[in-house]
Amino acid sequence: MFGRAAAVNRNQRGFTFIEMLVALTIASLIGVGVTTAITQTLNTSVRNSDHTVAVKQLQNAIYWVRRDAKMAQTVQVDEGDSGLPLTLTWVEWDNTQHQITYVVEEGKLKRRHSIDGGEPTTLLVAEYINPDPALTNCEFTVGVLTFKVTTTVGSGSLATEETQVFRVDPRSN
Repeated sequence: MFGRAAAVNRNQRGFTFIEMLVALTIASLIGVGVTTAITQTLNTSVRNSDHTVAVKQLQNAIYWVRRDAKMAQTVQVDEGDSGLPLTLTWVEWDNTQHQITYVVEEGKLKRRHSIDGGEPTTLLVAEYINPDPALTNCEFTVGVLTFKVTTTVGSGSLATEETQVFRVDPRSN
């Protein structure tokens, strides 16, 4: 019995070409599936991270502009398309005069604070600000400051854009 099995196996020398093609095709399909899953996972991770950054930058911009606008006794917006720079001024109880100017430069919202006309200090409030006047702008009408800010993080098809419009009633004189 063992002799017959050895005689049958003697003529077999490995896999046929068809068997190798089928195995290669199956392995390729599995590899493509795994690669697609990994790519989707990485893209989702990048999008989530960019979304978090965009929202945090919006929150920073809203916090600082709202904080200063609530204190402002005088609000001046630029006559241009965007309304920026935005200048807010007020006088405190001890006659200290504050002037805050918000500008967008190279995609960054900057806050320049001057006390009693002195040299202004600059604070980077938010990054990834879209400077397009249709997307980031402000206006002051009927005693209400309306500020629209848009952040764009990333590029191409993976870019994340977040926009928020908020209104602030500055304090009265």
